[in-house]
Formats: sequence, structure tokens, C-alpha cells
Amino acid sequence: MRNVEAVIFDWAGTTVDYGCFAPVQAFVEVFKHFGIEPTMQEVREPMGMLKIDHIRTMLHMPRIQKLWEEKYGQASTEEDVEKLYGLFEEKLMSILDRFAQPKPYVLEVVKELRARGIKIGSTTGYTDDMMAVVAPKAKEAGYEPDTWFSPDSVGHVGRPYPYMIFQNMEALHVSSVEHVVKVGDTVSDILEGKHAGVFTVGVVEGSSEMGLTEEEYDALTQEKKEEKIEEVRQRFQKAGADAVILHMGELLKLL
Repeated sequence: MRNVEAVIFDWAGTTVDYGCFAPVQAFVEVFKHFGIEPTMQEVREPMGMLKIDHIRTMLHMPRIQKLWEEKYGQASTEEDVEKLYGLFEEKLMSILDRFAQPKPYVLEVVKELRARGIKIGSTTGYTDDMMAVVAPKAKEAGYEPDTWFSPDSVGHVGRPYPYMIFQNMEALHVSSVEHVVKVGDTVSDILEGKHAGVFTVGVVEGSSEMGLTEEEYDALTQEKKEEKIEEVRQRFQKAGADAVILHMGELLKLL
């Protein structure tokens, strides 16, 4: 692979929070509070986006939109979005500190990347306030990238726009998009990387796209694991991923 100056990781589902469960739990509880029971597919489809955009996207999904209109007699409004987001933020902030544990291989891989002189950046769908909880907890557990940028730093324009990647490049003094690798666990991550023009990698195990806890994944038969892995691989490839790795431990071999 071309000379890599920086690897830019996503957070939940990629480097911490196996399966990306903190936001999922909060989204489900918020929609249930408003009388709508979303499916896991509906909750996870927009994963990786700025969280208020995630809520907007869910409210415009045909089934949810229909249920909302039946319950409230009209289509959802921006005021409704704000109400849902306010409750979402409250719920997420109350649990985030429990979902910052680094995923398998992450600490070892980051150590080796640094030994090779490669800088570590990161982007997220979390806000600055949310990251103020997650980043210190991850640091306590041994994971601390050189930089992180949330949508707050780019005018609240998150994924799939590429601006957070460009912020990382500026802060890390990276010479060109040709020398950047973006690693993430959602379709939004892949689109972010492709829109930035960087080499983009999807990670399968522990991803939001797979949506399983480590215990659930380990309990699968080998045949079922391979089936799940292939489903996620295809979603990443369809989104334009340059490469797909099974877990973070395969990143070094790829580079």
C-alpha cells in the first residue's frame, strides 16, 4: 500500500463499544417513549451519522413515518426532532461511560502504528459533550488517538460529509489524502472516507453493521458466523470500501 501517514478511526463499534450498543439502546428507548417501536434494522441503518441527523432519518423511514402520522395525526416536524433529540442526548449521556472499552486488538494495533511513525486520528457521530465522557474513559483503558473531531467542529455537518477527516489531516499535518486510511464500522463511515478521497476500510467483527455483542457473536456456529460476515462485507463493498477486514488485528497486514 502507498505510504501511510495517518490512520483515522471511528469510535463506537470500531475502536470502542463492541457492537456499538450505547447509541442503539438510547435510540430505541427514545422512540418507545414517543410510542413508536423501531426495529433494529431501522435503528442501525443511519448509524455513524450526527445523532440529530440520525433521528431525522429514522423519522422519514416509511414505516416509522406512517406510525407517527397514525399516532399524532400529522407528519413529524423539526420541533419533534428536537424533542426526540433532547431526550436521546439525556439518555445517552447517562450510559456513555459504560461503553468506552477498547475492542479486541485496538491497543496493540495503535501501538504498532505509532511505532511505524503513523499518526492516529479519529472522527465520530458523537458530539463534543458526548466525547467529553467517552474519550477520558477510553484513555483510562489505554486508548487515546492523537486527535478527534466531532460534527461540532465542522458546523454540525457530520457523515457522510468528509469534513471531519479534513480537520484531522490539518491537525496532524498530513501531506495528502493519498496518505490517509479511514477505518470504520458503518456504511456512513465508508461514505465519509470515499467522499474525502482516502483509502477506506470497513471492519466487520463488533461493528454496528453486524449488531451483535461479543458473547452473541462467539456463540454463533461457524457457518452462521461466515454468513453474517459475508452480509456485512457486501454492505461495505456496495458502499465503496477499498478493503474489508474481519477485525482490527488484520489492519497491520493490510497496511
